Amino acid sequence: MPRTRRRPGLRTLLTALLAGVTPLLAALLLAAPSAHAASLTEVTGFGANPSNLRMYVYRPDSAPARPAVLVAVHYCTGSGPAFYSGTEFASLADRYGFLVVYPSATRSGGCFDVSSPQALKRGGGSDPVGIMSMVTYAQQHYGADPARVFVAGASSGAMMTNVLLGDYPDVFKAGAAFMGVPFGCFATTDGSEWNSACANGTVIRTPQQWGDLARGAYPGYTGPRPRMQVWHGTEDTTLRYPNFGEEIKQWTDVLGVSQTPAFTDHPQSTWTRTRYGGTGTQAPVEAISIQGTGHTLPTSGMAARAISFFGLDSSTTTPPPTDPPTTPPAGACRVAYTTSAWNTGLTANITVTNTGTAPIDGWALAFTLPAGQTITSGWNATYSPASGAVTARNVSYNSALAPGASTTLGFQANHTGNTGSPASFTLNGAACQVS
Repeated sequence: MPRTRRRPGLRTLLTALLAGVTPLLAALLLAAPSAHAASLTEVTGFGANPSNLRMYVYRPDSAPARPAVLVAVHYCTGSGPAFYSGTEFASLADRYGFLVVYPSATRSGGCFDVSSPQALKRGGGSDPVGIMSMVTYAQQHYGADPARVFVAGASSGAMMTNVLLGDYPDVFKAGAAFMGVPFGCFATTDGSEWNSACANGTVIRTPQQWGDLARGAYPGYTGPRPRMQVWHGTEDTTLRYPNFGEEIKQWTDVLGVSQTPAFTDHPQSTWTRTRYGGTGTQAPVEAISIQGTGHTLPTSGMAARAISFFGLDSSTTTPPPTDPPTTPPAGACRVAYTTSAWNTGLTANITVTNTGTAPIDGWALAFTLPAGQTITSGWNATYSPASGAVTARNVSYNSALAPGASTTLGFQANHTGNTGSPASFTLNGAACQVS
């Protein structure tokens, strides 16, 4: 990669990526707990590292023997330690016990390579290969769970989040991109690091074209794809707002879900949140637009939303309730079940309604998947086993169903050709109506 001095004016453009982030970072640095600084560890000799990245790890005292791992990727002119101190991911790791890996770019300008042909191909070289070495090191030396690997980033790090989900869909389970651009949007062939057309939001493609770019990073891969959460401010003048819509196009196409939101709300007055392919906290695609905000994300509380999207804010297993769950009488429940299928994958969305007169406290929804379907990930419930006769059990926040109340859940699955629906459902052992 050429150094900035070979690209007149590039330093100004790269510095702009931090414009607006600096005041936020300064405030967060002042508020960050000083105890964290001694806990951040640099790791050297972590494996293949063609672009000379540095690796920092934060392992909280609360981490279990087999923790989930979050790769947290910084903005241009930033560093791993700065992103550690200036964001809330470390304090969330303290609370929930996951491991955080902070890659640190060392090239001039401090940006990650999201533009070269090497970076946009699985195993092609450059920064993605070094970051993958960090993930492997975390699994081998910290016992990180290979089934729970996630990535989040801001600006250049958000672009890298898109790149990693395209290059390594079999490694990452979900990503959260704050102020990013779609996979492949920043591509260049002249050795430059900056793509002005993409940054200005003038690169517009169809969903399938964007999807094909992401799928092309790993030709022949037919396994499950990671879920994606994207964030953008409407007044972003560095990576302009049209990139937000293009990211939504790309990841709804990659995940095979409708571009029409299944759910829309406003968690805060200036936020518009849309979910695609599902209505729950862990829908296949979630997008949050921040009205009147520039290139300043994430702000306070946003990292926690990403952690919730990943499912890292609650236990991965649900302990049995102290008292047996209330069993509804036969016919006192109703299930609506819809699927969206593509190639060898599908997503299923389930709505369960208590149609009885008594409340339900704790529930287990049982059904038999058609032959050849295997669940790869799910949201708003725990699923066991992954195929055949499956039971979906409530999680902590949706265990109670008052009379007339509903809850939504869903999953992503592989299939071998049969994309049909289960023939029947039981809730706590009682048969449900199917609508």
